[in-house]
Amino acid sequence: MNAPPAPHVPVLLAEVLEALSLQPGDVYVDATLGAGGYLRAARAAGLAHAYGFDRDPDAIALNADLAGADDVTLIQRPFAELMAGLADHGVSAVDAIAFDIGVSSMQIDQAERGFSFQADGPLDMRMSQAGMSAADFINTADEADIADVLFQLGDERASRRIARAIVADRPFARTSELAGLIRRVIGRGEPGKDPATRSFQALRIHVNDELGQLDAGLVAAERLLKPGGRLAVVSFHSAEDRRVKNFLRDRSGGASAGSRHQPMAQAQAVPSFARPAKAVRASAAEIARNPRARSATLRSAVRSDAPAWGTVISAGAAA
Repeated sequence: MNAPPAPHVPVLLAEVLEALSLQPGDVYVDATLGAGGYLRAARAAGLAHAYGFDRDPDAIALNADLAGADDVTLIQRPFAELMAGLADHGVSAVDAIAFDIGVSSMQIDQAERGFSFQADGPLDMRMSQAGMSAADFINTADEADIADVLFQLGDERASRRIARAIVADRPFARTSELAGLIRRVIGRGEPGKDPATRSFQALRIHVNDELGQLDAGLVAAERLLKPGGRLAVVSFHSAEDRRVKNFLRDRSGGASAGSRHQPMAQAQAVPSFARPAKAVRASAAEIARNPRARSATLRSAVRSDAPAWGTVISAGAAA
């Protein structure tokens, strides 16, 4: 009997493994476990140990078969808490870390999680399945705050009109209700793109603090990686990719003084990463096999032997 299809196809798998350059005896961290694609492939290198992080309890449950392996530890925590999560297991330094940023296919495909408007479901969107939901936010936030989220995180030009309509028609409980309202406000929208796409993306990023999590995760990776350690980050959204690009540029000494990630006081800090590798994007063949790969960008870099920079990213960096 054929095995059921995997719920999530790891994007740029070969390229990520090449960037990680895993060796026998390495300690590897998969910061975004998901369906386990990267971690399962990484084990072939003969790792000393692999740690898989995910804040979604469904992801931990999906990989339950790995939990009993001697060389794998699964940790249900967000990747912003990499240092604390590893410290609980007596680990303070690792050889390689991978991030696959954003929502996973398996989350989108579950209507009951509320990430997508393609099928009706509760207006949830919480990766951790705890805390403020998308419904909580739009049903209680000020009109101006809703508009700011839609514009800043979704590039939605009709953000003010949508926010005004949301406040006038709330409360909302279902994805179909919100998507229907947005379609009525915007009209036809862009060819081939549902008018609700940008707003749903913005709400998901906001509810899960995805950009703030990314900022904290990159700082944690810098502090955890040994000299010569490898970092690989796959992102799918321009705001995510810009953060990764700027972080690696700054930490490798390529930024001017006073950038977002490099305050003036640390303008002369010794680079904590070597010059980043050139960004990698999916081939036409991979996109044909897995359309999700179309928007993926891989950025990677190697840790230098300089100390990690002493400051966390400034508060203004998180959206």
